[in-house]
Amino acid sequence: MKKNYLVFNSQHIWHPYDSITNPLPCYLVSSAKGINFKLNSGLNIIDGMSSWWAIIHGYNHPLLNKTLINQSKKISHIMFGGITHYPAIFLCNELLKILPKKLNNIFLCDSGSVSIEIAMKMALQYCNLKKNNKTMFLTIRNGYHGDTFSAISVCDPKNSMHKLYNKIIPKYLFAKQPKLSFKEKWNNYDIYSFINIILKNKFKIIAVIVEPIVQGIGNMTFYHPEYLKQIRLLCNMYNILLIIDEIATGFGRTGKMFAYQYANIIPDILCIGKSLTGGMMTLAATITTKEIAIKISNNYPYKIMHGPTFMGNPLSCSVAKKNISLLRKNIWKKQINYIEQYFKKKLFFLLKHPRISKIRILGAIAVIECYNFINLKLIQKFFINYGVWIRPYKKIIYLTPPYIIKKFHLNKLIKSITYAIKDNSLFFF
Repeated sequence: MKKNYLVFNSQHIWHPYDSITNPLPCYLVSSAKGINFKLNSGLNIIDGMSSWWAIIHGYNHPLLNKTLINQSKKISHIMFGGITHYPAIFLCNELLKILPKKLNNIFLCDSGSVSIEIAMKMALQYCNLKKNNKTMFLTIRNGYHGDTFSAISVCDPKNSMHKLYNKIIPKYLFAKQPKLSFKEKWNNYDIYSFINIILKNKFKIIAVIVEPIVQGIGNMTFYHPEYLKQIRLLCNMYNILLIIDEIATGFGRTGKMFAYQYANIIPDILCIGKSLTGGMMTLAATITTKEIAIKISNNYPYKIMHGPTFMGNPLSCSVAKKNISLLRKNIWKKQINYIEQYFKKKLFFLLKHPRISKIRILGAIAVIECYNFINLKLIQKFFINYGVWIRPYKKIIYLTPPYIIKKFHLNKLIKSITYAIKDNSLFFF
């Protein structure tokens, strides 16, 4: 192979949400450490995205690296069917320490989308075993739960990137997106659409599935905690399961260990992933109650019919266990609070700019919503030239930096956005 690796990449390697015939430019990374990754050109780039919300302790964390190396000398992978191992046992024990006592049965899998698939299977099997013939899932518009087929069936059918598949995926129920923001005064009108759908379909709904507080792809809106609390009450009232998708928000990102804690509720099924391993490697989990697990498990011979090859991978489990032990020291709380306060101090002045519509901040998440659509190709190049990695979408520029980020690097990320919004060439009109 000739040494023009980027040409080879563009001709043969298909990247996410992109074209193989006219792809967006890719930047070749040679190494990463802390909050930076280095391009093959030698340029150091500040990662403002935590590699899609995941690298919470930064790259090349010495304790996570050491854990990975030590485990690789013992066993890197072994099938999980009929076999168990210490890393899985120790990880699940750590998870139980940070989860509500009610959530105590853990199904380990290999990605966030797969954890959603498993959650939906669990809910369907549980309801079928109770012989109530329910067939529908209910969620809210502008939601996102992954890219596999069951997951996309509960993503918004009109406002998501998955509408191409609408003709063949199941048609489920979608309430209106919540309008009240995280800190607005609560008004019951915000939940009326949800209530009406529940009342009309209460005997059909298997489960409600929602992202807690933060709607990721849905313009990164932060809805009111009371909305989530009302959903829990409605599910209790009509005997409907509640699935919470904490894949992006879990492990401290919003300022709580899990975002559902803002509403002081407990789901029936919980999905986690992304930063479960500190972003070091892929692992996810679907966690449920003893009641649901026993009901499904007693249905011989079917039980839970799912078994990813790399389910419970020892390397991933060992790193995830060390990641959670790092989080349990509670340093993350000070880190998140510092990032949130710095965002509030430095970002809200951008509202004075005529290009900026709204700014939203929660924990280590900052969202700058623009009036115009963003030219991703050009703005990506602009940010790289400035020495930062920020990947906007639609009209949204957002930051989800690693928790270890310091003032200098936060300031550079914010300055890059300040300069970018002044450049007309980076936006569509």
